[in-house]
This record gives sequence, structure tokens and C-alpha cells, in this order.
Amino acid sequence: MQFDDDARLDTSEVQDVRGSRIPGGKATIGGGIGGLIVLLLGLFLGVGPDQLGLTDGGGQPAATASGLGEVERSCRTGQDANTREDCRTVAVVNSVQDYWDQEFQRRSGTYTRSSTVFFSGQVGTACGSATSAVGPFYCPGDRRVYLDLGFFDELRSKFGASGGPFAQAYVVAHEYGHHVQDLTGTLSRSQDGRTGADSNAVKVELHADCYAGVWARHATTTKDESTGRPLITNLTDADIADGLDAAAAVGDDRIQERFQGRVTPESWTHGSAQQRQNWFRQGYESGDMAQCDTFR
Repeated sequence: MQFDDDARLDTSEVQDVRGSRIPGGKATIGGGIGGLIVLLLGLFLGVGPDQLGLTDGGGQPAATASGLGEVERSCRTGQDANTREDCRTVAVVNSVQDYWDQEFQRRSGTYTRSSTVFFSGQVGTACGSATSAVGPFYCPGDRRVYLDLGFFDELRSKFGASGGPFAQAYVVAHEYGHHVQDLTGTLSRSQDGRTGADSNAVKVELHADCYAGVWARHATTTKDESTGRPLITNLTDADIADGLDAAAAVGDDRIQERFQGRVTPESWTHGSAQQRQNWFRQGYESGDMAQCDTFR
């Protein structure tokens, strides 16, 4: 995956609070076994930590910016995105949102942009406070995506994904799929408290995987406002393979087999490795969000 060296990155779409403390309190979850259980339950769930029972009960305010602001200082152009992981993530956020903005306009709708919050360790959100053990998540309470960039290392080391820049892009695009679901009213269908292979929770996750694939199909043709050219200039078959591998690595069956030694479909919240790959591929091959109806 390559970015246009001359493109200007829009860092206003990313809030960098790495190194800052949670305002107003502390999260109640930690690492070790507790964090692992949370990961099994909550990875890519697409809802805030309050709905996973992860808040401290204090109604945490949203994350506030620290004095670091590393991305604002360092992530200025596509060339930076080609050399730094945090800048690459900024560029993916820009590309994903450019695509959905243009797609909503094409459908006579209005896309509302969402910020991604980079945090380290723990963070306060409108959905409650959480630690990095939750994995990347979308909070409908403040319509933000939350991401500890250290998760990308865990995707390889803990979950066995091959890694690569596009594996990271898949994660970001999936979370923005939840934002699109929030704007269109689909996300609420996951919050009926049911789990299992045929639950709405699984269908919503697969739906977001498909949306990630739709963006990927259009990534190299979606024009950036600053240049009038696509921000992403090259996406190879190997990149897509990395995305598919990442989707499989976070399938419920793969995670359960790896961490608890058995597969229990009745507790699934995200779908199997094969399902996640299939729906990402459906979005990528069709390039059409209308072909992502996992509820049929």
C-alpha cells in the first residue's frame, strides 16, 4: 500500500492523546486474565465499553488532548504516511472518510465525519472508560473510533496475523464501517444482548467487514481534496491478502481456539474466520454497500 507523497494529511481527523491520563477517574479493567477475557468478548465489537460492563460507573468524559500531539507535528504529507505507522493510520482515516463522504453524496445523503482517538493504555470516552485490552472500538455515544496503535503488534504476536500495512488499514476501515452503521441506523441492531453464530451482533460485525471491503475496492480511485488525486496510489493483491488474513485472525473461532482451546459458537459476537473473510471479499469484489446486507 502506497500513498501519494505530495498529498497533505488532515490531522484534524485524529485526536492524539497518547501519554495523557483519563480525566475524572480510572478504568476498572486491567491486563492479565481479566484483560484477555475482555478481549475475547469485546474485540471489534463496535460498541462502547459501557455495553461490555467496562466502565467505572462514573460517567467518564471523553478523552482530552494531551500536550503531545505527535501526529499533528509529524504527519503532514503522504510521504510521512509511507514511512511512519501513526501517519499511515492518519492517511487511512482520511481515505476512508473521503470515500464515505463521496458515497453518501452520491446517494443524496450527508456523511458526518468522525474522529479517531489514538490512546495508550487507557482512555475515557462518552461510553465509559476502557483500557487497551478492549481492542479497537467505536463509541456511538461520541461517534469516535478509539485505537491503541500497540494493537497492531498484538494482531501479529497474539492473534497470529501476518501483519502488514493493509492489515492495519482493514482494522481502521472496519471501525469506520461501524460509524457508517451508526449514521444509517444499522448499529443499534447489535445491541439486543444476544450472542451466537446467527445473532444480530455477528451480522453487524460482518456488515462492517463488508463495508471495509467496499472502501478497499475504491481506495485507489477516491480523490483527495488537497490534490484532486487519490491519496492511496497503489493497493496490491498481497495487500488484500494481508487484510483477509487479519480478518480471519480475529474470527471468533480462531480466537476461541487460540485462547480457550475450544470453539463455542453460541457465544460468538463477530463471526467465524471464514465468514469475516467472505464478507470482506464480498465488499471488495462488489464495491457496493448495497451488497453488504448480512441480515437477509
